[in-house]
Amino acid sequence: MTVKERVAGEEVRRVADLAHLQLTPQEEQAMQHDLSSILDYVEQLNELDTANISPMAQVAEVLQPVAGQDALRADQPRPSLERENVMKSAPASDGVFFKVPKVIER
Repeated sequence: MTVKERVAGEEVRRVADLAHLQLTPQEEQAMQHDLSSILDYVEQLNELDTANISPMAQVAEVLQPVAGQDALRADQPRPSLERENVMKSAPASDGVFFKVPKVIER
């Protein structure tokens, strides 16, 4: 099944630029196809009759308990990792925080 290309190559390059991605021409074509496929799927979803479906904010509202348990596990506090051990395995750290390269250059 071929997908009608809904996304222009220029749009793919713009999105890649915003995401700081460097795409080869082959990757641009693949991304154009993938984004067009996503839009086609969304179009299919828009055809569904949702008139009698109540809006919801969380999927937890419709989850059913399983075998006498809640569908979601209880939120229980537990010890976190020790900072010293975590910082030892970090590529760059000042001992308290991770150091990361600057990513926003514009």
